[in-house]
Amino acid sequence: MFGRRPDGRRVKGIDPVIQITGYVMPMRCDAQVFLKHKVDLDALSAYIRKVKAETGRKVTHMQVLIASYVRAISENPQVNRFIMNKQLFARNNCSVAFTILRDPQDIEAGEAVVKIKFDLTDTLFDVGERMNAAIAKNRQTEEKTFVDKLLGGLFAVPGLATVTVGLVRWLDRFGIAPKALVEELPFYVGMYVTNLASIGLHDVNHHLYNWGDVSLFFSIGIPERVAEVEKGQTVMKRYMPLGITADERICSGAHYARFFNAMRRYISHPELLEQPPKEVKFDQGLEYHEAKPL
Repeated sequence: MFGRRPDGRRVKGIDPVIQITGYVMPMRCDAQVFLKHKVDLDALSAYIRKVKAETGRKVTHMQVLIASYVRAISENPQVNRFIMNKQLFARNNCSVAFTILRDPQDIEAGEAVVKIKFDLTDTLFDVGERMNAAIAKNRQTEEKTFVDKLLGGLFAVPGLATVTVGLVRWLDRFGIAPKALVEELPFYVGMYVTNLASIGLHDVNHHLYNWGDVSLFFSIGIPERVAEVEKGQTVMKRYMPLGITADERICSGAHYARFFNAMRRYISHPELLEQPPKEVKFDQGLEYHEAKPL
């Protein structure tokens, strides 16, 4: 309310062309744009093996993807925005959510959603430590999460879920939804990632949720083998396919292009992520930080 929410602040001085899109396309499903990208898996895997041999650190493909997102946001903060009630907001955190199996060896054990906030100065190794800690926490505990308990209570009473969800969505339109819900629910992040390769599926272009404020959705698919000609010889190369869904309303196409070019550069050269950025840009002075992992 009054231009402030638990997760952001209304953007001022918006280009009218950007501002009108929230009225022309009021829902995220109206404004979804689908993209595809293929990551050179051979080069990325070689880098991961090199880091393991030289430092003993285990780096994953998903860590590189998320670290590339964090670094690209530090250079292009306009992409870390969202539309709510037709108004454009700057997010006051850099957050990512993803789904994991509670037990990788037993799909019947169910899933858990991990939501993590990052600092824009995080290196690849900082990102990895935050992710490892969050994953371990969700897999080691047998207690139900906040979301599990909440949903269990809602479905215990017939009709309560419908009324509660409707009320929360109405409050959220005006920025007065309970802060605890905004902090815990995975629908309030800048980027959602689903690693479909971990369950043997191809990449997809996942929809954006109309509830919440997710503006980017990435899916990682199973590796693809492609025959290519290099120096007159046919070679087989492996690629990691990415399906990307973006909310086109949050910034200009030029900002998106610069952001995705930055992500491609860092995924292709993850060694650039080993050191913190020389400069961090914040959207309209909305500065935020997260303590470094211990």
